Amino acid sequence: MKKKIVLFTLLLCIVTFTLFAQGENLTIKIAITGAGDQLYYWWGHIGLMIEDSVTGRSRFYDYGLFDFGKENFFYNFAFGRLIYCCGVSSADRSVAGIISINRSVTIYTLDLPPDARILIKNFVDENVKPENCDYNYHLFYDNCSTRIRDIIDLALDGQFKEQYGEALGNFTLREHVRRHTWFSPGVDWILNFWMGQDIDNRITIWDDMFLPSEVEKRINEFSYTDSNGIRRKLVSNKEIIFRNDDRPIVLDVPRKQWPRELLFSFSLSVLFGFFFFLQAKNYRAGRILAGVSMSLAGLFLGIASLLLYFMSIFTNHDYTFHNANMLFASPLLLIAVPHGIRYAFTKNQDKLFKSGVLLRGVWLISALGIFVSMLIKLSPRFWQQNLTDQMLMLPIALILSLEPAGLRRLIRRVFWRWY
Repeated sequence: MKKKIVLFTLLLCIVTFTLFAQGENLTIKIAITGAGDQLYYWWGHIGLMIEDSVTGRSRFYDYGLFDFGKENFFYNFAFGRLIYCCGVSSADRSVAGIISINRSVTIYTLDLPPDARILIKNFVDENVKPENCDYNYHLFYDNCSTRIRDIIDLALDGQFKEQYGEALGNFTLREHVRRHTWFSPGVDWILNFWMGQDIDNRITIWDDMFLPSEVEKRINEFSYTDSNGIRRKLVSNKEIIFRNDDRPIVLDVPRKQWPRELLFSFSLSVLFGFFFFLQAKNYRAGRILAGVSMSLAGLFLGIASLLLYFMSIFTNHDYTFHNANMLFASPLLLIAVPHGIRYAFTKNQDKLFKSGVLLRGVWLISALGIFVSMLIKLSPRFWQQNLTDQMLMLPIALILSLEPAGLRRLIRRVFWRWY
C-alpha cells in the first residue's frame, strides 16, 4: 500500500513539474498593428503570439480573418451576417507581412504565471480547430480585439474585467469611430449617417476595447494579483518592431465635424443659388445647371438614404437601428433624378412647371424633416448625435425647396388660376 502511495505521489510530482516546465517554456505576447490603407484597416489590428523556447516555434493567432471569396460573402455581409474566423500562422511571417504593407507593429510581452500561459495556449489551440474557428463578427462587441481582451481576462481569472467592466469610458462608440475617420470627410459622414442612436450611449472602458489601441492602453497600465498575493505588472516588455508615421493620427478627442459639413453644404447652396439666378435672368444654361444639380443631389442623397432604410429595416446591422436620419433622408429623394433632368431639358412649360413643383416638394419634405429631427431631441427618448448629418443636408434642402424664382412662378400660376 505504501509503495502505491509513493508511486502515486511521484507520478503527481512528475506531472506537476512537467506542466510547470511546459508553462515556463511559453511566452505570451500581444501584437498591436497600426492603421492600413483599406477602410477595414483604419482601426488597427491585434493578434496574439505564443513562443515556445523548447520547440523554437513562434505562432501568431489572428481573430480577424475573413475571405472575400467565400460563398455568399457579400450577400451575408450586406445583411449583417459577417462570418470571421480565427487562424494561426508563423509569427515571423505574419509580422513581416504586416510590415510589407507599411503598417506599424508594436509587441508587448505579458508577465503571466506558467499555468495562465498553458491556459491561453490550450484555449487558442482549441479555437483554431476547423470546427471552432468561425464566429459571427460584430463591429463593436465581438471582433478581433474583444476576443483578445477576453483571452487576457480568462488568463487573469476575471481581474481584467473586474477593473474595467463597470468604469465608464470617455467616449461613445460613435466618438471612437470619428477619432479614426476624421481625415476623410466623405467616409466619416456616410458611416455616421448610417449609424443610429444606439451607438451614442456612454460605454464602459471594457467596451472601449473593441479597438486594438484601447487594449494596448489598458494592458500597459494594468496590474494584477497573482496566486501568491503579489501585485504584478501585466506587461513586462514593449518592443516597437516598425513604426509608420506617415498615416493620419488617431485623435485623442474627436473633432466637431458639423462646422465643416455646414460650410461645405452652404458653399454648394451658394452655387445652386447662382444657377437659379441665371435661370431667373432667362439664361437657359441656368435652368440646365439647376436641374442637373438637383438630379445629382437627389442621386447621391437618395442612394445614401436607400441604403440607410435597407440597413435599418432589413438587416442585422443593429448599430444602424433607431436612426432619426430617416425622418429627413428618404429614398423619395431619388425622384429628383428624373425630374431634375426633365426640368433641365424640357421645353414643355406644363411639364416644366409640374417637375419644378414636385422637386421643390421633395426637398421641402426633407427640410421639414430636419427640423423635426431637431425638435424630437427635446424628449429624453432621442439622443442621436446627428448634427453633422443635419448640417450637411439643411442648406441644400432649403435652397432647393425655397428657390425664389420657382416660388414666384408657383404663386403666379396659382394666383392666375384662382382669378
